Amino acid sequence: MSDVIELRGLRVRALCGVLPEEKGRLQPFEFNIDVHSDLVSAAASDDLSDTVDYGSLCAVGSGIADNEQFDLLERFAGRVAEALLEEGPVDAVTVVVHKLRPPLPEDLASGGARIHRTS
Repeated sequence: MSDVIELRGLRVRALCGVLPEEKGRLQPFEFNIDVHSDLVSAAASDDLSDTVDYGSLCAVGSGIADNEQFDLLERFAGRVAEALLEEGPVDAVTVVVHKLRPPLPEDLASGGARIHRTS
């Protein structure tokens, strides 16, 4: 499938990390999401009901950030990928999550994980 809906720069605040200070403090994260789906009908009809609504996709990621907690970025990205696959009609998703201010002594702009899942 070569059709992809791209979502870039979805910013959320969430609890994700293994350090004690990360478990009780919301931190900024940024998601980039690719949703692979057949967009032939939507391209012909110009009708929202023929595609995957990217507003609802964003709401899925935001809802997980608001209501769940993770130790690892890998699990955070994986959980979002699992939920997006359930949104249907989705053939595959790629979810990239970046922790925008990782608590490290080095000057690291972000750390991230990329997860690709298929239905």
